[in-house]
Amino acid sequence: MSRNISLSDGEWKLMNLLWESSPRTIAQMVSALASDTGWNKNTIFVMLSRLEEKGAVRYEEGSRSRQYYPMILKEDIAIKEAKDFLNKVYDGSLSMMVASMAGQKKLTREEIDELYAILRQAEKEAGK
Repeated sequence: MSRNISLSDGEWKLMNLLWESSPRTIAQMVSALASDTGWNKNTIFVMLSRLEEKGAVRYEEGSRSRQYYPMILKEDIAIKEAKDFLNKVYDGSLSMMVASMAGQKKLTREEIDELYAILRQAEKEAGK
C-alpha cells in the first residue's frame, strides 16, 4: 500500500509520467511537461526530491543522468486519495457523494449503466 503518502497536483503530474513509462530522466520529464506546465529542470528536480523523501520514487544513476522509477502503484495511491477526499468532504458517505455529483450534472445513459454495473458488482461481493 502507499503508506501515508499524499500527492500534490504537481506531484501527480510527475507520477503519471512515471506510471505511463519509466524510467525517465529529468530532461525527459521537462520535455514531456513543457507545454502543460513550463517547469524547468530545477523545479522538477526539487519535486522529485520531495517524492523520493516520501518514498514515492527512486532513482538509479544512468550512464549520463539519473533514471527515475515509481515506487508506489497508481491504484494504491488513487484509492487512498479517494478515501481521504470522501472522508474530508462527505464524512465518508459514498452515497452522499454520488448523489451530490449526480445532482450537479445530467448523467448520460452510459454513465447510469456504468453506475448500475458497479453497484451490481458491489452487491455480488457483499453477498459472498
